Amino acid sequence: MVKPITPENTRLGWIGTGVMGQSMCSHLLRAGYKVTVFNRTRAKVDPLLKLGATWAESPRAVAQTSDIVFSIVGFPSDVEEVLLGEHGALAGSSPGSVLVDMTTSRPSLAIEIAEQAERREVFSIDAPISGGDVGARNGTLSIMIGGDRPTVEALTPCWEILGSTWVWQGGPGAGQHTKMVNQILIGGNMVGVCEALLYAYRAGLDLESVMQSVASGAAGSWSLSNLGPRIIAGNFDPGFFVEHFVKDMGIALAEAERMGLKLPGLSLANELYGKLIEQGHARSGTHALMLALAEMSGVDWSQRNE
Repeated sequence: MVKPITPENTRLGWIGTGVMGQSMCSHLLRAGYKVTVFNRTRAKVDPLLKLGATWAESPRAVAQTSDIVFSIVGFPSDVEEVLLGEHGALAGSSPGSVLVDMTTSRPSLAIEIAEQAERREVFSIDAPISGGDVGARNGTLSIMIGGDRPTVEALTPCWEILGSTWVWQGGPGAGQHTKMVNQILIGGNMVGVCEALLYAYRAGLDLESVMQSVASGAAGSWSLSNLGPRIIAGNFDPGFFVEHFVKDMGIALAEAERMGLKLPGLSLANELYGKLIEQGHARSGTHALMLALAEMSGVDWSQRNE
């Protein structure tokens, strides 16, 4: 059982300071927690060091000085390295400490981490998130959680800082399975958002006026309201990388196949995002799907305001 969590008695660790991780970690620092951080590219940690964070040379070193270690990295292979590797966080964890992986990863890997952690009397929680860079900056993420329920509940002070919604879904891996549900929904919805705006453009409609009409009706969605304006403006900077979303869809499709499910909508979205990567947009935001769809129709999206 985790002791009560307060800034005065709880040492936190943070591994991964990318598009979302840096904002999330900064919220904990501003709440008064002492945080030790690690990132493969040290320069990305500088803003957190200015807020009072302490640098560590490895994930293992982070865990050696932390009661709770959060990680959010790119791919399952990265999760394995930073948590289970020779210099990973588990190797430096003390009995009774907690590992919280917020990366979107394989449910089976979350289970493996939990099993290895249990042998060391360490708690392991899988807690992937949704809400993109906006949710990370605003502390309004949705957090989908798997693992030991009393430990999850003890972490409530941290969930309250990082998100506006946090739900325990079940044992190890349940958080990751819930995130797959989330990504399946997003994949189909993003295709719809981009196709609809492409149709509106070719029909000669004013895109901002169209947004006023449809965003608040039955067709409304988070992706339409938050990413639609970026698409219209031609701003495809990442709130979430295309290459990471393709990774997520691959996990979901593999899990679906294992369960004997056919998901044609997700398969189509995955195929279209593959075309987007072929166009060189692996590190663009997921809403850059518009560029692949526009090219398929012979539309130059960059000329829409001319």
